[in-house]
Amino acid sequence: MTVQGPSRVAHGTFTIERRYDASPARVFAAYADPVAFRRWFVDGKGFTIHEWTHDFRVGGRSGGRFRHGGEENDVWFNETRHLDIVPDLRIVIAYVMGRETPDGPVRNSVSLATTELVADGAGTRLIYTEQGAFLESADHIAMREHGCREMLEGLARDLEEHAR
Repeated sequence: MTVQGPSRVAHGTFTIERRYDASPARVFAAYADPVAFRRWFVDGKGFTIHEWTHDFRVGGRSGGRFRHGGEENDVWFNETRHLDIVPDLRIVIAYVMGRETPDGPVRNSVSLATTELVADGAGTRLIYTEQGAFLESADHIAMREHGCREMLEGLARDLEEHAR
């Protein structure tokens, strides 16, 4: 991790690996299906979702606006572009996270993220790698990694609860 120059941009990369007791096709479907995706990725405890869209195709855009906690907290946004999708194998996205202010949107990060799905016996080994430019603070790199780990835990719970 480095913070460069007066612009205070911190560049960070992290990789998270975890195994799911579900086939690559089931894990991929949890990303592709808008209802399933919203269930494990968007709808978290304490979140208010103001809007959300999921156009899961190469060139498609997904994202929305949300708040965590009470009305006194900021409204955040996620703008995602799907760059590469290979069913049951790989998903590559670019996304911007930020918050709304009275003066307009403020971006706090811009990232490239790759999700790889590798068959592992009857299950799947998921490898998530994110490379980001964190525009406000180097502390956000560790916070993002923590958030992504929680997100992938949500995927595990969803796969378990909605086993086919």
